Formats: sequence, structure tokens, C-alpha cells
Amino acid sequence: MNKLVDWKNRLKKGHMLSVICALLIIIAILGVILYKKQREYRQASENSYNMAFYELVDYVQNVEAYLAKSLISTTPEHGAETLTNVWREANLAQSYLSMLPIESQELENTEKFLNQVSDYSYSLSRKNIYNESLTQDDLKNLQDLHGYSVELENTLNQLSEDLNTGRLQWGELTNKGNMAFAQQVDNVSKESFSNLEENFHEYSGLIYDGAFSEHMTNGDPKGLTGEDIEEEQARQKAEELIGKENIKEMSNLGYSENATIPSYDFSITDKNEDTINVSISKKGGHVVYMNSNRDVNSEMISQEEANQKGKEYLAQKGFPNMKETYYLKQEGIVTINYAYMQDNVVIYPDLIKVKVALDNGEILGLETTGYLNNHEERNTGNVKITKEEAKKNLNENLNIESEGLAIIPTEWKTEILCYEFKGKVEEKEFLVYINAENGREEDILVIHNTPNGTLTM
Repeated sequence: MNKLVDWKNRLKKGHMLSVICALLIIIAILGVILYKKQREYRQASENSYNMAFYELVDYVQNVEAYLAKSLISTTPEHGAETLTNVWREANLAQSYLSMLPIESQELENTEKFLNQVSDYSYSLSRKNIYNESLTQDDLKNLQDLHGYSVELENTLNQLSEDLNTGRLQWGELTNKGNMAFAQQVDNVSKESFSNLEENFHEYSGLIYDGAFSEHMTNGDPKGLTGEDIEEEQARQKAEELIGKENIKEMSNLGYSENATIPSYDFSITDKNEDTINVSISKKGGHVVYMNSNRDVNSEMISQEEANQKGKEYLAQKGFPNMKETYYLKQEGIVTINYAYMQDNVVIYPDLIKVKVALDNGEILGLETTGYLNNHEERNTGNVKITKEEAKKNLNENLNIESEGLAIIPTEWKTEILCYEFKGKVEEKEFLVYINAENGREEDILVIHNTPNGTLTM
């Protein structure tokens, strides 16, 4: 009888132990699931905050650029357009600022600043629309707002660097926002943050192609001449471009029918085991694209030598009369934008990009999309006003450094012959385009000279 009772007791204890073990396993599994969910939620939040922050950085940068343009605009028409852009970009910056997980007096001041920029630029644009010129007080206010926008841009650039390097986390900013934005916009010490030119290349994707690049691929390809070719003919063109003696292996990547310029694509392995991708247009067999993945570990040649090597290469490949305009330098490679020259007039729509290795001057990349889409002979003689008459429409504070004629594209897929004036107002550089037929101010670009290149907005 006693043995039976002992056996029942052991059974109960074993059963309880099993139940406890099962509960512990269930709790552990639930804990892991909750941890993963929490981590996924945290990651999604981080991604959302990062997106909002970098959009904010971009829009604040645009606000600064448009405010700078507004300071030297001399016509109500262009002034209205520029100030409307300030209003739009400041509104968008406010929207993304509100998405950040930071609550502090400094952020409230930033939001107030963006709101004032938006409202004030809108009111001034209305004056311009009704053909009223801005007063000296209006221009002084715009200058003050521009100064504040530069300080805010510097602060955001530094914060961006801290986030990229991991020195700051969004969780820390949520709790310590007053430390991240320790000073109000108008009290930020310039010495506390990296120089604007040193940080500007981090956000150069929008302006990478240089002036007017957003209009380079519109319309029917005017420079795409010749008859359609077959794949084997395109293969021969690619071999000629690289040189048969340099090719170890070559494979066909197919036909890109839906590309901006339909082309045959090839992958080449050269004798140094570097990969080179080449695209040859179906129509005419033109080189559309070439890019080598070779690493460059030193810089032995100057920018001027690189410019010359790129120009000589283009002439050899059937692209004469090209002039270097803007460039971007990264990891020992400089990408140079060349524009076509006709009758001493810069034809900005006819753009070619060339990548030059700074260790030995080798050409590592070529993109001709802008040129093939737009190249044709233009009428460059339709000049109705003199250069001196055009200068009368410039801002009196612009100190002219260079001048000449240029053809620029418009967002309506047309082209305008203009006088191009490069100059400075205080320490900021500008390009101003005055219509060579009627003297109208057509466009203003801000030039940013950075350690890594010359960029425009």
C-alpha cells in the first residue's frame, strides 16, 4: 500500500515538473518572439527617422540655395519663381522636421524659422507676381534669413555626420534633444562644425551631373544617327572601344529595349581581372556607357591633367570640341562633365561624363546619354542685344569674373541662347543667364567649390 502511495506522489511531482518546464519553454519562446518584434519595430522606426532626417537636410539645403538666388535676382518674373521655390521647400522641410522624435525648445525655434521663411517668401513672391520690385528692406530681410539658413544647414550637416558614424542614436536624441541642438540657429558657432564645403559632397547626388542635367534626356534622341545594328556588330564596337588585346573574357548581358537609349550590354574581364561594363546603342552603334571597376589607391596627376586626358580621349572616340565644366572627385577617380562647343558657344544640353583615374590618367568610365539625346548643329547667331546691354540686367553687387555665350535647356524641352556671367556676391559664386534676344533673366545657379569638386544648384 505504501509503495502505491509513493508511486502516485512521484507521478504527481513528475507531472508538475513537466508542466513547469513546458511553461518555462512557452515563456522563453514568447520572450524571443516579443524581442524580435520589438527589434523589428525599433528598426522600422530608425529607418523612418533616417528617411525624415535626410529629407529635412535636403530641403533645408534647397531653401538656402533658393534664398541665395533671390538675393541677386533682378526681374520680378524670375524673383517670383525663386521665392515660390523657397516657400515650397521650406514647407516640405517643416513636414519632415515634424516626423523626428525630438521635442525641445530648439526644435520649436527651428520650426518657427522655417515657418517664417515660408510665409515671408510667399508674400514677396506675390509682390513679384504683380510686377512690384522688392524694397531694400525686403532684400535685407532675405539676406538675414539666408544667413540663418546657412547656420541651420551647418548644424544639420554635423548632426548627420554624428548619426552616420554612430556617435548619436535616435534613442539618445529622443531623450537628449536639447544636447544635439544645444544652441539656437542664430547662435551656432561656425567653428563648432565642419566647413560647409567639406560636408557638401555628402549630399551631391541631386546635383551630380552639373548644371541643367535634369533636362538632358528629354525628347527624341537627336544625336543618335545611323542605321540599326545587330548584336554581333555591337560586340565588335565594344571590342574596339576596350581593345582586343586588353580583353581576357567577354560575355553578352542582353538587349536593354526599355532603356533611355536601347542598347546591347556586355561584360568584359580585362587582363588585370578588372570588370568593364559596356553598352552600345542599337541605332548607329554608338557608345552609350562604359565603366570599369578598377580600384585607384593613389593620386598622381592634377585636375588639369585629368581634364586634358578626358578631352583627348573624347576627340579620339569621335567627340571633338568638348569643354570641361563641372567635376566630382571620389576615391582617386574624378568624374568630369564636358559640354560641346560650337562657334565659341557652350552647348550645355550636349553633355558627356568621363571618369579619369588620378593614379595614371586611365579612362575608367564614359557616359554619352546627354550628347546622344541632344546633339545637333544650332543657330548660335540669333543675338539681339549686346553683352553690355545684358550686363545692365545683372545685380549691381555681382562682381563678374567671366562671361560668354551659352545655350541652356528649359524644363519645357526648349533651348535658349544666353549670355553666361560668372561672378561673386560677397563670398558666394553664381552663374547668371541673361537671354541674348530680349535681356530677360532666365536662370541663376549657385556654385559650390568643394574639396571634391565644383557643383551647382
